[in-house]
Amino acid sequence: MKVEPIGIIHTPFIRKEDVPIQPSRSGARGEVEVFKEYEEGLADIEGFSHIILIYQFHKSEGYSLKVKPYLDDNLLGLFATRAPRRPNQIGMSAVRLLKRKKNILFIEGIDVLDGTPLLDIKPYVPDFEPKEHVKVGWLEGKLK
Repeated sequence: MKVEPIGIIHTPFIRKEDVPIQPSRSGARGEVEVFKEYEEGLADIEGFSHIILIYQFHKSEGYSLKVKPYLDDNLLGLFATRAPRRPNQIGMSAVRLLKRKKNILFIEGIDVLDGTPLLDIKPYVPDFEPKEHVKVGWLEGKLK
């Protein structure tokens, strides 16, 4: 499988330690620059209030199968977390789409480093997401 960036995510976050831990904990605004050759694919995206950005953790190196996440003091399995150091350095964030201007998407609630390579965009559709019998594992009681 060959994966190439389709754009770049621009954010106010230059240092890893300044990045919010999740989009829901960020009010930061950013811009998603979709490369011109993919601009036509943005048609009709303005009708969605939220989009899912899929991107590469381009500053992440190596991985461990056990990690200590931000909201816990115990070592947990990597795939039970959203830690950025992963075998395939792929991340995703659901953000608010504020507006589109040609190949630029203006967003709010971003939680990635400036210059993050964008791999894909998908519309966020609440009806497509599970709502019943949702469990949050080790995060139970740690979320607001």
